[in-house]
Amino acid sequence: MKFVDEARIEAIAGNGGNGAISFRREKYIPFGGPDGGDGGRGGSVFALADRNINTLVDFRFARKFVARHGENGRGADQYGAAADDIVLRMPVGTQIKDLDSGELLFDLTLHGEKVCLARGGDGGMGNLHFKTATNRAPRKATKGWPGEARNLMLELKVLADVGLLGMPNAGKSTLIAAVSNARPKIADYPFTTLHPNLGVVRVGPERSFVIADIPGLIEGAADGAGLGHQFLRHLQRTRLLLHVIDVAPFDPEADPVRDAKAIVKELKRYDPALAAKHRWVVLNKTDMLDPALGRGQLDRLRKGLRLPRGTACFEVSALTGEGLRPLTFAIMDFIASQNPKEPEAPDVRFSHDDALP
Repeated sequence: MKFVDEARIEAIAGNGGNGAISFRREKYIPFGGPDGGDGGRGGSVFALADRNINTLVDFRFARKFVARHGENGRGADQYGAAADDIVLRMPVGTQIKDLDSGELLFDLTLHGEKVCLARGGDGGMGNLHFKTATNRAPRKATKGWPGEARNLMLELKVLADVGLLGMPNAGKSTLIAAVSNARPKIADYPFTTLHPNLGVVRVGPERSFVIADIPGLIEGAADGAGLGHQFLRHLQRTRLLLHVIDVAPFDPEADPVRDAKAIVKELKRYDPALAAKHRWVVLNKTDMLDPALGRGQLDRLRKGLRLPRGTACFEVSALTGEGLRPLTFAIMDFIASQNPKEPEAPDVRFSHDDALP
């Protein structure tokens, strides 16, 4: 399935039904009085966060969602039926913005969270509501209220505990495939990963975390080089960044230290808050080093990186699995130390203060 992380949709709620003007007419009851019923409420358009959905691909082609109008009221005190609502299932992590104003309306961060995108119009009142002591035969009813219509931008920011970043061909896809249930495309050429991949890492019973792999960055990504920084938004919700560095690049002119510093620079240009997140360094492809010289190369690399004090640094081989077990257990302990109890999904939320009566 194609990964889609942006979509534009139009949500149109139904109008309320009109109130009826009617009078009770029965044999031997010459003055039965008004009996026009109210109109029914128009259908609303809701969004429901669902953890079982990973992309916005369902909204790539179906972009207009129109709810039905409420039924008109009828005589004999019959109220019009309310129209059915439309519920759109979206991935957890979807942000919903008003396309016209740019305002952020909702941020779906909890499974089961339900929000109202467009509110259906209330039904009009029938003439039975307008009967008074001086006006016993009112010929007045109100029309139904129009439903809301909105142009919306859906933007997905995946919810992952850990995010991988690094240069193309640093071994991120091999790493996520080795530690999780993700099965990304792996090849020996740059930009193999064209969209984010999510995987679940199970460390033990009821001990797991979600890891995300995004396409590789290169120097100048903030200016559109390579695949640009369009996927960096998916790292903004992570608790921990794993900076994967290729310690044995095929290109003899490649400089792992220079490339690593370029990645940090791109993070700061994109979002200083993202660059300030916890970032651990993973020195990958240690199996490719000369056994006699490898230790010295790794020590020189660590020294050249000038990592801030307290920054964790792991030496692994995603291909052979060496060093992955200590890495995953350390990540699990870190996530557990920062993982509060997941709150329950709130009641239905609206983009304005007044809720449906």
